[in-house]
Amino acid sequence: MSIWQENFTLSHVISLRNNNLNKHLCIEFIELGDDYIIARMPVEDFTRQSRGILHGGASCVLAEALGSIASNMCIDMRKQKAVGLEINANHVRPVSKGYVTGTTTAASLGKSVHVWNIDIRNDAGKLNCVSRLTTAIVNLKGDEIEHNNKLLDNLLK
Repeated sequence: MSIWQENFTLSHVISLRNNNLNKHLCIEFIELGDDYIIARMPVEDFTRQSRGILHGGASCVLAEALGSIASNMCIDMRKQKAVGLEINANHVRPVSKGYVTGTTTAASLGKSVHVWNIDIRNDAGKLNCVSRLTTAIVNLKGDEIEHNNKLLDNLLK
């Protein structure tokens, strides 16, 4: 059984998240399951730090992109939004080339707080980073309600 509020598809996820910082870091959403999302990011000069390995901050962006969209997809986006409350990351293996692929799954889906686990792996499937994102679920106000309603109407038609 799906944990998503609407009957979302991978195309919907791509429409919602392939913009802004995700676009600059070339984050690609590649799979949507009933209770997980997978995205990947290249390890290239724009995601590496000065020693030639994946920047920890880039890993955090990938983790937050995954957990944030997942959290929003679990709520009624016509009335609420999920906002980042806390993120942590343990960088357990350096990666210098190829892609890293992140998978997010829910650890807890409460009424006001969600917690997401994000595992990020290199091309060989070895764990590179373990991250956890906590989001707060807050009610939309004023213009946000109208904006989100239009967004969802356009997305789901």
